[in-house]
Amino acid sequence: MLKFPDKFYWGTATSSYQVEGGIQNDWSRLSGGQATAGKNYDAGLACDHYNRFEEDFDLARSMNNNAHRFSIEWARIEPEEGKFDQNEIEHYRKIILALKQRGLEPFVTLYHWTLPVWFAEKGGWLNPEAPKYFEEFVGKIVLEYKDLVKFWITLNEPNIYTLESFLQGVWPPFRKNYCTMNKVLKQLALAHRLAYKKIHQISNQAQVGITSCNAWYRGITRIANYKWNHQFFGRIKDCQDFVGINYYFTQSVLGFLKLINVIKEKNKTDMGYLIVPEGIYHVLTSVRKYNRPIYIFENGLADAKDEKREKFIIDHLKWTHKAIEDGVDVRGYFHWSLIDNFEWDKGFEPRFGLIEIDRGNNLKRIPRESSKIYSEICKNNAINI
Repeated sequence: MLKFPDKFYWGTATSSYQVEGGIQNDWSRLSGGQATAGKNYDAGLACDHYNRFEEDFDLARSMNNNAHRFSIEWARIEPEEGKFDQNEIEHYRKIILALKQRGLEPFVTLYHWTLPVWFAEKGGWLNPEAPKYFEEFVGKIVLEYKDLVKFWITLNEPNIYTLESFLQGVWPPFRKNYCTMNKVLKQLALAHRLAYKKIHQISNQAQVGITSCNAWYRGITRIANYKWNHQFFGRIKDCQDFVGINYYFTQSVLGFLKLINVIKEKNKTDMGYLIVPEGIYHVLTSVRKYNRPIYIFENGLADAKDEKREKFIIDHLKWTHKAIEDGVDVRGYFHWSLIDNFEWDKGFEPRFGLIEIDRGNNLKRIPRESSKIYSEICKNNAINI
């Protein structure tokens, strides 16, 4: 057995818009695919996690998890500028307490890509005052939950968000401009720094950071590796108590051997990502230089038939363990995702959940076989080899 460090965090992750249902924000108002033909941006009822969170957390607890990552929906908390909804604040308090009652340490994401409509109408992250708006929202949240929450993730994957929304233009606000993308990255970095300082003013116990979707680059220039994996961390290096990593894919030079194309056909996720477990080792060792504890906040795959998930988890954890053996301070692993969810512009078809959501049967929760393997790993704090 490969044992993991004592007090290692084992969990799963979700995000509010992808699972809760009934959210009115800059995505839901685009129902009917008005921005991009054939796409629907409205999650609708999603997984009804808003009403069934206790059932879902029971499932997480049954998998021997000791932590859970979720996000707080800004559009629920502040549906109108400067007007905070106390009922929704209390709802998220119930969520946090439900986690703690089950022995699950809450890791709270404060921004997971969706925006209040009023904020989007003011220009969103392109508004010069945007970082201050975010700081005010964060301050309100942390004041409410400072005695209940230790770990705060201010931003989820700023590199993915800006790529999809401001360069490729497939997510709101559908911009396609390299300079605009870089401007938003700078705004997000400032927003994080302001939020970091605000959180620490309010809470002495707080641990604050971001999580970035980093990739293993093979045969690709150092510039590309720096801009994707390290540029944002460099901008916030003095304002992070931990480094959050999401790992899904590897990038290689096009035509990097015909053999690679053969492997790709057999070893892909349902979304076409090549499965390269070794990459997580290289991603983890590359962020060791920041001298902060490291958490893997997302790692998973779209696998509707649940044929590859068990091996995927074990293989990625083997390489994670090797990184730990080599001196990398990894303190937690959160599988994406706890339940099947709304996968942004891809809809509900990609199935990432350890728990299946049966959309034809009242959103029934059905644990997949792979969840049993993950449960054993969490229980033993180890993997069998």
